[in-house]
Amino acid sequence: MTSKPPSFPDRWSLDSWFSGFGNPDYLDFKEAMGPAVKDLLERASGGGREIGVVALLLNDLEAFEQRMGLLGAFLGCLSADDAHNEGVKADEAWLSTLEAEHTKLCATVQSTLEGMPAEAFAALKEHPLLKGAGYMLERMRETGRRQMRNEMEALAADLNVNGLHAWGRLYDTLSGKMTFEMTFPDGHAETVPMARRRALLSEPDRGVREAAFHAGQKPWQEHEVTLAAALNGIAGTRLSLYGRRGIGHFLDTPLFDSGMERASLDAMLEAIRTHIELPRRALRKAAALQGTTRLHYFDLEAPQVAAPAGMLLSWEDACATVEGAFGSAYPKLGDYFREMLDRRWIEAQPRAGKRPGAFCTSSHLRKEERIYMTFHGTVHDMVTLAHEAGHAWHSRVLLPARAFAAGYPMTLAETASNFGEMILLSGLLGDPAITAETKAYLLDQEMLRAHSYLINIPMRYEFERAFYTERAAGEVSVTRLGELMSEAQRSLYGDTLFEDGTDPMFWAYKMHFFITGVSFYNFPYVFGYLLSQALFARFRMEGASFLPQYEAFLALTGSASCEEAVRLTLGQDLKDPAFWATALCSMEEALGAYEALPVSEGQKAVRKGG
Repeated sequence: MTSKPPSFPDRWSLDSWFSGFGNPDYLDFKEAMGPAVKDLLERASGGGREIGVVALLLNDLEAFEQRMGLLGAFLGCLSADDAHNEGVKADEAWLSTLEAEHTKLCATVQSTLEGMPAEAFAALKEHPLLKGAGYMLERMRETGRRQMRNEMEALAADLNVNGLHAWGRLYDTLSGKMTFEMTFPDGHAETVPMARRRALLSEPDRGVREAAFHAGQKPWQEHEVTLAAALNGIAGTRLSLYGRRGIGHFLDTPLFDSGMERASLDAMLEAIRTHIELPRRALRKAAALQGTTRLHYFDLEAPQVAAPAGMLLSWEDACATVEGAFGSAYPKLGDYFREMLDRRWIEAQPRAGKRPGAFCTSSHLRKEERIYMTFHGTVHDMVTLAHEAGHAWHSRVLLPARAFAAGYPMTLAETASNFGEMILLSGLLGDPAITAETKAYLLDQEMLRAHSYLINIPMRYEFERAFYTERAAGEVSVTRLGELMSEAQRSLYGDTLFEDGTDPMFWAYKMHFFITGVSFYNFPYVFGYLLSQALFARFRMEGASFLPQYEAFLALTGSASCEEAVRLTLGQDLKDPAFWATALCSMEEALGAYEALPVSEGQKAVRKGG
């Protein structure tokens, strides 16, 4: 780390998007959106299928979506930056109505594409206005095959506001108001908001974790009947719509949304099952560092090696470290990160009123990216910065592409962000000046990530798959939901958990199961993690000569399936379990170093509570 790093702003500027919320340029831009979508809907509903007419409609739809994307990104940034701004909330609500009209518009356009004869559709893809948009047009045509008649899709969109999405809003409202009474190990009691529970479950003090786990279960158990109704309602609505749309299996839609095939998912999961002992070994070592024979569910997110004294970083140190790691390993990424700092594209200032979490957003219309986070001086925050910078770089690489070829699925989005993380962590671990204490801490953090991606998230997938299978035959009871969750945990964690160490209520408090905009919000993260491991292994082996291939891969992510992007740029087959096995086994070196840590390293974390 540099001794006298330059000063970097930790407060972003959005002025290049709009001069300010409510200013004339913003209002003029916003007010033009309603008439624009109305015009597009009228043209799409007119029934014209001449190639030139459809090509112009699609070209104008693409431009409209760019404008809508800018508004969404701008309002999302403002809303995160000041969660109490009622004016922004009102405009976000307005945007949701615009998005509903956009959904109806897309359904009409997709139906038109689906109804075109093969020769006409082939000619449409060759139209000069649609150069480079072929992959997106194919996906839109396929979506048209997967949907009901236009009037039925419009009805479904309207009903979902008060049905499917209402269940999600109920969950958000109920969980957002939850609190629990907790007695801390020192004897003092507090009323704790549920939003704080996860932080308490990551505490080094095991007594704090245990108390937070058991006290925090009670509100979920008190509302389990309501939560089970919500989960059954969400899944039941989806299954009914899948049946009406002729979609044969509940995985077909999430796989299509992820741009991947079932064979690739099966190959990835097969490799994880075959090599499950690798992440389990990390958990066994965590238990040894903790001083226990196994782990309880409340131990899984906790560090077993404490951060070294003086590990808190300044924002300047963190930026300089990330820039140095990027610049040393990947100069173009280092230059881009510095550009983000210089142009004030990163929001990291800790202050009241900000929403928790971190994200990267971008505007293809403005050709700019933004990172949002809150920096509290930890190494984890610095890793988050590198993660989001990986996302931003992905968007930057895709800027030369047209908007229809610049959108990419979550599977491929998480690949670039994890690659950014690994550049930073590799640089830190490879630093000859690193202390043994810091190296032990970083290894522990890396194994926490590996466990999450290779055991916990696959466990969530196994639960959700089993739940949807049973839900197809009728509602699933509260008792059965707990049984399915415990079965999935036992299956993936094996003997690394205590006999009473599962968490049957995890289905209720894992918000991802209640997201209504997308189902199976799990396996794309595993995909991105393992693909990034494979990419980084190639990078370590080939050095800088690999980076053009990496950028070619990123550039293809908006215009090719996952399988095609990997095959064309890396020459690998995602349907082959051996590919995923190689990615999994790349953790062996770090795992071996972790297992070699003396148990005394774990003693540096506070381990009260049994």
